[in-house]
Amino acid sequence: MIKASVIISFYNKIEYLKLVLAGFEIQTEKNFEIIIADDGSEQSVVDELSRIINNYPFRIKHLWQEDQGFRKNKILNKSILASESDYLIFIDGDCVPHSRFVEGHLQNKESNTILSGRRVNLSEKITNSLSEQKVREKFLERNLFRLALDGIFGKSLDVEKGIYLENKSLLKFFNRKTRGLLGCNFSLHKESILSINGFDERYQAPSIGEDSDVQFRLELNGYRTKSLNHIAVQYHLYHKLQDRPAENLILFEQVKNQKEIFTPFGIRKT
Repeated sequence: MIKASVIISFYNKIEYLKLVLAGFEIQTEKNFEIIIADDGSEQSVVDELSRIINNYPFRIKHLWQEDQGFRKNKILNKSILASESDYLIFIDGDCVPHSRFVEGHLQNKESNTILSGRRVNLSEKITNSLSEQKVREKFLERNLFRLALDGIFGKSLDVEKGIYLENKSLLKFFNRKTRGLLGCNFSLHKESILSINGFDERYQAPSIGEDSDVQFRLELNGYRTKSLNHIAVQYHLYHKLQDRPAENLILFEQVKNQKEIFTPFGIRKT
């Protein structure tokens, strides 16, 4: 039985994805599958993926849909249905996982609970210095001091979130407050996301949609959110900020006002 299905949201940035997959090669927990949720990457990227997909020690499924604009939630819903594990971990294709990322999510899973990790935001300089081999050698987690210097004198952000801790007292302290869900770093039982009919496919722009909306509807359905600060660590590769259109915020306000747990715009269309 596969312990976890790791669903990676992806679009076109194959060199970033290779760094992410390199991070999964060195996981302490080996029993997982990867599902690449591809929101319409161009044909050359699809061809390259098909060439390299069997080079990894874990099973990879590549799900692709035609590029018709930002439809991340739609391909995520397809990936949920394709998953073979009863536990799902969501990550983006520009977020390199710490070597104990999968382990951290699985060791802390609970019924009726969503787990939410955090991320370090790497600068363009640090991002450009990375290679697949460096990731396999745990460069990011072994050079926290260098990241901290780049945070002070360069442009890396939230470097303190890259500190991995094992001390239970410290972890209890840093996780005493629950923060908002990050769509690039959360996990839950498959039955949990199915209980709200998956992601609402009306969100068709980056911003709210795969995180705040899901958290709201799950908590409305009786689930709680648990923080995994300093446990489920990941490193976000640099890219320019995307536009955050107001339409998503307006839609989310409607969802909150209507208090609908089960979206009719999700996996099952009603």
